[in-house]
Amino acid sequence: MTTFVLVPGAWKGSWAYEAVIPLLERAGHTVHALTLTGLRSDDDDATIATANLDTHADDVVRLLDRHHITDATLVGHSYAGMVVAAAADRADGRISRLVHLDAYVPSDGDSCWSSTNDHFRDVFATGAVDTGYTVRPPAGGDPRRRPHPLAAFLQKIRLTGGFAEVPRREFVYCSGWEDRTPFAELRTRLQADPEWQVHDLPTAHDAMHEAPEAVAAILLAD
Repeated sequence: MTTFVLVPGAWKGSWAYEAVIPLLERAGHTVHALTLTGLRSDDDDATIATANLDTHADDVVRLLDRHHITDATLVGHSYAGMVVAAAADRADGRISRLVHLDAYVPSDGDSCWSSTNDHFRDVFATGAVDTGYTVRPPAGGDPRRRPHPLAAFLQKIRLTGGFAEVPRREFVYCSGWEDRTPFAELRTRLQADPEWQVHDLPTAHDAMHEAPEAVAAILLAD
């Protein structure tokens, strides 16, 4: 039995995985889906304003501690590639598998801002004008999305080596939005790296909703 820890991307909560969770549970596995600090409906302004990448990595580590998880498959979508990398780095060997689901794969000193493309830097900057500390969701999409803490996009990650020691690391590339994806060069780089396994899905960015069975199949593969 596998323990999955699912971390949503920007603006989203645990509901982002709602179509995938039952597929994993029906296969007999334990699933924990997170809503990160600053994205919860009861978070006050001070909590939202001070939440950053470290806060979100600590959310994951606290979940591992709370549930006494010592052998997790950690999945991060989009922005949460930064989160799962930072969490794996400080999880003291408790992550056995990382899956970056159309997600950033950072090196030490990277931020989401530095790792993305001009399209998303414009989304972040334009979306922050309302408060200066949150980024409103882009137009359209799921109405449950919430403003995302700006500091989480801007903070540089600090990796000390634990992330690179996770024995199984995978990247899922969604090819159905190639006009805007920031991950095309990353896919090419990871395909040439023997320490990574790369999967392709012909979906848009939110593969969990567009093709939950295909996402679950990747997660359930031996």
